[in-house]
Amino acid sequence: MKRFNVGVIGATGMVGQRFLLLLENHPWFNVTCLAASSSSAGKKYKDALRRWHMSAPLPAKYADMTVMDADADREKIASAVDFCFCAVNMKKEDIKQLEYAYAKLECPIVSNNSAHRFTPDVPMVIPEINADHIRVIEAQKKRLGTKRGFIAVKSNCSLQSYVPLLHPLKKFGIKCAAVTTYQAISGAGKTFETMPEIVDNIIPYIGGEEEKSEKEPLKIWGEIKDGEIVPASGPAITAQCLRVPVSDGHTAAVFVNFENKPSKQDILKAWAEYRGVPQELELPSAPKQFIHYFEEDDRPQAKLDRMTENGMAVCAGRLREDNVFDYKFVGLSHNTLRGAAGGAVLLAELLAKNGLF
Repeated sequence: MKRFNVGVIGATGMVGQRFLLLLENHPWFNVTCLAASSSSAGKKYKDALRRWHMSAPLPAKYADMTVMDADADREKIASAVDFCFCAVNMKKEDIKQLEYAYAKLECPIVSNNSAHRFTPDVPMVIPEINADHIRVIEAQKKRLGTKRGFIAVKSNCSLQSYVPLLHPLKKFGIKCAAVTTYQAISGAGKTFETMPEIVDNIIPYIGGEEEKSEKEPLKIWGEIKDGEIVPASGPAITAQCLRVPVSDGHTAAVFVNFENKPSKQDILKAWAEYRGVPQELELPSAPKQFIHYFEEDDRPQAKLDRMTENGMAVCAGRLREDNVFDYKFVGLSHNTLRGAAGGAVLLAELLAKNGLF
């Protein structure tokens, strides 16, 4: 695989910082450009940071790189890289226009943002589940009038804690599912220092999160028709999303009904044997085992298990029959690794392997 020059747009934010750690020694991707808002532009990266949020230190290779203006310098950025990761904190409509602008400058965008998740010809990909959706990119490029430029996005971070666990069970005919997610503060770009109100507290509302949790899985499970992704009609999912005092790791309590109720062993076997395209292709960021099941009654736990397979695996536990639904279980995923930057890097690896950069 050739080496690709990569830009990170939104490099000073929490997800941008996570991108830089993941890409520090990546075998395929070499970060050559950092971009952020005009207030950071022109500064050395170490000086543009308000705070370095990661537990690992700031890699020296980035410290003295000059931050570029994501908007004003976009032509210069687009001409200097093979593609960009994008993780910016802006209004949704502004993000849409920014990502379109880069795509039309023939710079592919792999986005962590939600702005284009429901654009019909933009694939929203969990690589182990719907890798085939990247085929819609050809139709998108025709619409945009580009040869190389396009936008691909990853799904909402909370989905990773339950959709990968439901997906291998679809063969049993999932009728409906109820999900409650318990979401870490890093999902809001916060730490305990910057979100003191979460200490000794649970906040029972995350703006827009429940709609995303109910609707995004249907696009992921949809199919391509006439150059667009048509969302699946079901299964129906109802969700509640809570912010909890955890630094990293989204937990989900999941309840599910089936058309053809499987045995517990059927479910465990489906999880244990499930492999996706990233495992088949042996992509650099792919976990060897996508789903890890814990037999212990008190697992998975965010603090103990979020870093399973470098934070890229999905964890499950407490599978048991229910007296209202057929089964219930608990899921866990690392929200800034599998759920955000890591999931986007894995998507970029899939796109690179398919010759889209």
